[in-house]
Amino acid sequence: MAKILVFNNDTDRMETYYRGEAESMPYNTNGTLRVREFRGASKSNILWTTKRTMQSWNSQRYIFGAPIPVGFAFKRPYEGGHGNQSQHYAGVAFDVGQTLTPNRRRILWDLANSSGVWYYVEPISLTPTWVHFDRRFGAPACSTGGYPTLKRGSLSNYVLIAQDDLNTLGYRTNGLDGIFGYATQNAVLAYQRSRGLVADGVVGCNTWRSLQEAVVGTGPTGTTIN
Repeated sequence: MAKILVFNNDTDRMETYYRGEAESMPYNTNGTLRVREFRGASKSNILWTTKRTMQSWNSQRYIFGAPIPVGFAFKRPYEGGHGNQSQHYAGVAFDVGQTLTPNRRRILWDLANSSGVWYYVEPISLTPTWVHFDRRFGAPACSTGGYPTLKRGSLSNYVLIAQDDLNTLGYRTNGLDGIFGYATQNAVLAYQRSRGLVADGVVGCNTWRSLQEAVVGTGPTGTTIN
């Protein structure tokens, strides 16, 4: 049984669901995306995504008109497997089509690229044996891209990434809830001071880089929340 946290972009609220591995993901229609497919190789008991990501999947599946094999979707930062500010850690990205024929995979890429339902579809030259699309949102904190700036009052799946990082590094946020409250702000401040960063309680470009470099692929610790 997985605990699934969903950021509802329409109501600006975090929602919590409990689903078995063979059950559909929240907001998924017609059973086209099971929990086990979204989880992939992740061993986490807690998963997260957004309502709009699931709606984009629904649209893509309808447009393609056939099952879409999922190779990689969700991962937690400490599990690694992707770049330091990968959208897979935000639960909004899919690497799909690995078992399709090259021709079918090209059709899937063309449909994804022209559909308008994804924020980003990776150029096919960079993904010769799979198709990557994601539903990232928010202005990147770094000029080179990546996650958005977070501060007190922020609420989203990106807050979950920051909270996950901080707890794994021993800076407790009093849970994983996607809400940037007092405890999360204090954890950010303590982390920034320990790393010689500007202690402003804001997760901006430098703090994101530092957090992700410290956590991605390192494995869980005794303070990781699972």
